[in-house]
Amino acid sequence: LPGTSSHSMKYFSSSISEPSQGLPQFVTVGYVDGQVFAYYDSNSRRMQPRVSWMEKVGKEDPQYWDSETQISRGTEETFRENLEILRLRYNQSEGLHIIQIMYGCALQADGSKGGFIQHGYDGGTFLTFDKDTLTWVAPQPQAQITQRKWDSIPGLNQRTKFYLEEICIEWLQKYLSYGKETLLRTEPPEVTVSKKTEVEDGMETHVCRLDGFYPREINASWTRNGEVWLQDTFRGSVAPNADGTFHAWLSIPIDPLERGRYRCHVEHDGLQEPLDVAIKGEKLIPDLDQTGLYSLQ
Repeated sequence: LPGTSSHSMKYFSSSISEPSQGLPQFVTVGYVDGQVFAYYDSNSRRMQPRVSWMEKVGKEDPQYWDSETQISRGTEETFRENLEILRLRYNQSEGLHIIQIMYGCALQADGSKGGFIQHGYDGGTFLTFDKDTLTWVAPQPQAQITQRKWDSIPGLNQRTKFYLEEICIEWLQKYLSYGKETLLRTEPPEVTVSKKTEVEDGMETHVCRLDGFYPREINASWTRNGEVWLQDTFRGSVAPNADGTFHAWLSIPIDPLERGRYRCHVEHDGLQEPLDVAIKGEKLIPDLDQTGLYSLQ
């Protein structure tokens, strides 16, 4: 896998007790690196590709979509039963209730693996799998019945851990190879530094904008005299663009007399080497604290 980026595969499934306004009762969505690649709902009752590169899977394995559909139909049925079980367990009246599961795995840049499974009910965590201790964690008393049951099934937790750390990772690697033109591409960020006009206490706010980069991971910071300057730095979270790339920003208040000391420092897989972008029209000035007086030679 290229560069320093990590990769992940996640599935989100949810079921509501009272579907309304065209909302399907049950939905499963699969993501690779945050991109939806497969989708199933109780209206279509078929697992379907959501990206062009998934067509390759069906060519290589003609049974793939049928078997994924059967798995999702089974989950749909289980969720319907579980909604009723939990409604009774929580002693609730009929009405709108939602049951959710999210699970997945990640492959870090250093080769380490991560995995998680979390069950939710009515927007709260119901059960979480701890793969280090091979046990289920129940934050609510109503979940402890299920937790004790699952923990006592011989081999269940070992199989769950094996799925997260081995099978899930194998599938992730397979999907990455199918979608490599998209998922393993690199797009360098376009970096611009602009000044906000309002001035407060004689300080100017400067914003470093990063746009059009892929993958999502990016390391950006303001530096002062070449040192990372975290003081008063505000960051916008990394957000997606319509074309699948990402954008982000970070701002900092600067004394106008010291503009030349600051740079926006950016590291990303799409860049051959780190970028240091100066504020427009400024050159780095010597640091008087270090040099004493300017040399007049």
